Amino acid sequence: MAIIAPGTPVPEITLKREDGSDFTQEDLRGRTTVLVFYPFAFSPVCTDQLQVYEELLGELAQQDAVMYAVSTDASFSQIAFREKLGVSIEQLSDFEPKGAASKALGAYFEPAGMTNRALVVVAPDGVVAWSHLAASPGELPGADKVREGLAAVPAA
Repeated sequence: MAIIAPGTPVPEITLKREDGSDFTQEDLRGRTTVLVFYPFAFSPVCTDQLQVYEELLGELAQQDAVMYAVSTDASFSQIAFREKLGVSIEQLSDFEPKGAASKALGAYFEPAGMTNRALVVVAPDGVVAWSHLAASPGELPGADKVREGLAAVPAA
């Protein structure tokens, strides 16, 4: 499966916010959004990834951008993970139906039944500006990849 291509409008998706409310493609409109897909809460590379990205939140705010982390973990696991790490990146669960949004965006790793490690940057108009799919779930896209994605967002 290929990651969603730049220039593609985000399809209909539904993820669950930490409070149980729905997060849909409509929530991606109005500001630049970085969706960070990661395989599992509490796994070593995922721990490193969210801690690295937490350090970027100031840069994102300066660009009126927001970041969300997405996995197929249940919300309660994601909340515990975020709290244990001491990060503020809001978690979005793609638990049920398992991986449906990740599949729609090309960020699902079918052989293992989990979210792959990927980044999708959505412009304020709801169109994908940039995307990156890691070569394997064990590969950590660094802060430079997030910056590269932000640089691809068209000027307002």
